[in-house]
Amino acid sequence: MRKITLVGAGRVGESTAQILAREELARELVLIDINGDAARGIALDIQESAPLFGFDTRLRGGDEHELLEGSDLVVISAGRPRKPGMSRADLREANLAVVLPIVDSIREHAPDAMILMVTNPVDVLTYAAWKRTGWPRQRVFGLSGVLDSTRMASFLAKETGFSVKDIRALVIGGHGDAMVPLARFSTINGIPVTHFLDEETLGRINEKTRQGGAEILALKQTSSAYDAPAASIAAMVDAIARSRRRILPCVAVLDGEYGQHDIAMGVPVVLGPGGMEQVVELPLTEREQEALERSAEGLRKLIDEGALT
Repeated sequence: MRKITLVGAGRVGESTAQILAREELARELVLIDINGDAARGIALDIQESAPLFGFDTRLRGGDEHELLEGSDLVVISAGRPRKPGMSRADLREANLAVVLPIVDSIREHAPDAMILMVTNPVDVLTYAAWKRTGWPRQRVFGLSGVLDSTRMASFLAKETGFSVKDIRALVIGGHGDAMVPLARFSTINGIPVTHFLDEETLGRINEKTRQGGAEILALKQTSSAYDAPAASIAAMVDAIARSRRRILPCVAVLDGEYGQHDIAMGVPVVLGPGGMEQVVELPLTEREQEALERSAEGLRKLIDEGALT
C-alpha cells in the first residue's frame, strides 16, 4: 500500500504502527490523535528505529484530519478504553461520539479508503461506520475474530503442550461474552482439537477465550491489551496489503450469510486487496447456530439502542 493512517495513537495504535513500519506494509504511515504532539512523538520515535530494523516506511503524526488525504486504509483505534469491571458494550455511547466524526473525516479526505475498525464495541462501531459511509460492505470491516482466535490458539498450545505454530483456532460471533469459539473447526496440524482434548477441557478454554481481554485488563489495571491486538491488526493489514487473500475471522457486515441481515459480527472471510472480499459460510451444527444467533441478538440490541445514524 502507498499510505496507511492510524487514527488513535494510544497503546494499540503505537504498537500497531511499530509492526506495520517494521513489516513495510505501506510506503507511508500516518498517526492521528487528539494529542497531536503525542502522535508526532510516536512517529518520530519509530522512525528513528528504522536504521536498526532496516525499514524504509516514512512516518508522520499530528492531529489534523487533513493527514487522511490519500489513505488506502484507515485503522481506527481512537476512543475510550475499558476499565476493570466494564464490558465492551459499556463503551458504546462514548465511543460512538468519538468514532462517527472520524468516519465523517474519512469520507471527506479519503473517500476511496478502506476502514478497519478496532475501537470497542467493535461489532457495533463497524456497523455504524458502514451505515455512516454508505460504502460497499467490502470496504468497512473490523478486528475481533483474529484476536479472539489467536487467544484461543495460545490457550490450546498451553493446554496440549504442542507448538503454537501448528495450531489454528476459530472464533466467530460478537466480540464479547457471547463470542462463539468453534472447537470443531480448530486444528493442530490439521487434526481437530477434539481428538486431543475432552469436552470439559474445551469448555474451560472457550470460557478463558471469552474472558481473555478482561483477564489482561484486571491484571494490568491501568491499560487493556495492546500487543496481541496490534499483532492481529497487522495480520489483517498484511493480508490486504500483500494481496494474500487469507481466510481470517473478522467483523463483517452480513447480507444473509448465517441467516443474518443488516448486522456486523465476526465470521470467517477472505481478506485481500479488495478488503473483505467474501464471507465464508460454514456448515454449523444446530447447537453452534443457536449460539451464533444468541450472540447476534445481543448485538442487535446494542445496534437498535445506539445512535448509529
